[in-house]
Amino acid sequence: MRWPAALLAVALIGTVLWDAFEAIVLPRRVTRRWRLARLFYRATWKVWSTIARRIVSRVRRESFLGVFGPLSLLLLLGLWAASLVLGFGALHWTLGTTPRGPDASPSFGTYLYLSGTTFFTLGLGDVTPHGPLARGLTVLESGVGFGFLALVIGYFPVLYAAFSRREVSITLLDPRAGSPPTVEELLRRHGRDHLHHLERFLYEWERWTAELMESHLSYPVLAYFRSQHANQSWLGALTTILDACALLKAGARDGSAWQAGVTFAMARHAVVDLTRVFHLPARAPSPDRLSASDLARLFQRLAEADRPPADPEVAARRLAELRRTYEPFVNALAGHLLMPLPAWTSGLDNAAEGR
Repeated sequence: MRWPAALLAVALIGTVLWDAFEAIVLPRRVTRRWRLARLFYRATWKVWSTIARRIVSRVRRESFLGVFGPLSLLLLLGLWAASLVLGFGALHWTLGTTPRGPDASPSFGTYLYLSGTTFFTLGLGDVTPHGPLARGLTVLESGVGFGFLALVIGYFPVLYAAFSRREVSITLLDPRAGSPPTVEELLRRHGRDHLHHLERFLYEWERWTAELMESHLSYPVLAYFRSQHANQSWLGALTTILDACALLKAGARDGSAWQAGVTFAMARHAVVDLTRVFHLPARAPSPDRLSASDLARLFQRLAEADRPPADPEVAARRLAELRRTYEPFVNALAGHLLMPLPAWTSGLDNAAEGR
């Protein structure tokens, strides 16, 4: 009997099972900093993003980054499974259970093989447990393995359903705000005749941001899943909605921007919470995303839509105050996820990079 090693094996099994429970079953954000899944993503994303920064071609870089989300999910599940097999194999070894079989020597490799065939319910029978303790441990591991595989099978449809719902709205943003989306293009395409549709549009995006916050807080791995098109991203779409709502709030002369205020509050809540999930320090973009000339163009678009600000100077100060409440957070997410932030106006060919 090797009690210290046995306790370590039990601790490993318990840690992996609790980590998988928090990541798959628990429908709420976990605030603990030290988690196996969090350490895994911190280490793997650091290596992956470092390699991505060295890729000069934007298309190839986006393709490379797009692999990380699905691949990391498979690697994490493999890490959990391998850790459980190792833990149960070490527990067999430390408890001194005696395996049976033609080549069943009481070595650590044999116990590891017995643990692997039991966990994945292979039932080969060439190495079998002997004694009540070994049989009980084998039955326990078989049940854990069966339940773990069932959770994994149910985990993928939930993730991809949330990803699909997210991407549908991002795709629908293309004909309304361009690709990549900009506030100026959003105002231009709605114009004076169709500006009343903007209220309904912002209402739909209020619900989209609420769903995004719920799904990405429960399953942070979704933040690494990138859109199919290089000019689209969930962070770019969310930033455009925040920009549009901030502009409408700052330039409103009456209560016409009420929906913009509600959507802004929901979207800002989402970016702040997501920044906390990844433990990112908020930092303002540098250089400034909105120049004085671009702001004048946006005010002109509001005037063309029959919503000119009563006092442009007051509206500019109000807009600057609103931007300070969310831009540092979206910029932090952009720098971490390597997702470029959209420009305010369509006159810029390149989106502002998060730095």
